[in-house]
Amino acid sequence: MIKTLSIWSTLFSLLLLACSSGPASEEGGRQELKIETASLELQASELDTATFAGGCFWCTEAYFERVKGVKAVVSGYSGGTTPNPTYKQVSYGQTDYAEAVQVYYDPEVVDYATLLKVFFATIDPTQVNRQGPDVGEQYRSVVFYDGKKEKKLATEYVEKLSVSGKYRKPIATKVQPLTNFYVAEDYHQDYYELNPNDPYVVSVARPKVKKFVKEYPELLKEKYKK
Repeated sequence: MIKTLSIWSTLFSLLLLACSSGPASEEGGRQELKIETASLELQASELDTATFAGGCFWCTEAYFERVKGVKAVVSGYSGGTTPNPTYKQVSYGQTDYAEAVQVYYDPEVVDYATLLKVFFATIDPTQVNRQGPDVGEQYRSVVFYDGKKEKKLATEYVEKLSVSGKYRKPIATKVQPLTNFYVAEDYHQDYYELNPNDPYVVSVARPKVKKFVKEYPELLKEKYKK
């Protein structure tokens, strides 16, 4: 359940809702931003939220930002118990959090079932505590559900994949209740777009994004279509 209302601004104009346990320190980069206009507040109130952990959140954020109906994606940490986790703590495996993203989407344009499809298409759900070159519990894959409907859809989708014959190994992705979400430090937000020459982006994230764009053109926003 969402505990505290906070605001995130993307590209200077988009209002977001982020789940947090309360105001955090400057070190964590989670600062409350003011609501600029009533219209932005209304826009946010009409959006649904989905939370996923799928390895490095730079990659996961980039995939979802390209899906039509998705208004914004926030990188953060979920599934742990330590108050106000920082990137250094999480990435060094000093907490039980996973790098995760919250996806803010218009349910009139894209539904939760489609977001599940996107998520599982962009990870290897058979890997345990890793995704590609990123190894550790902090890179585990999880669908964090918020409510019975999301739980049902996620569980059924995992069961469908398990019997599909697509994977030679068992599905390792967990389906767990969303208990918290801490917004990551500012420099992680829109990292893929703002850091195109970062070695990790070039060698790991970009090939994955290009593959997704090529294989799912029907899900893409117009600006990402070739």
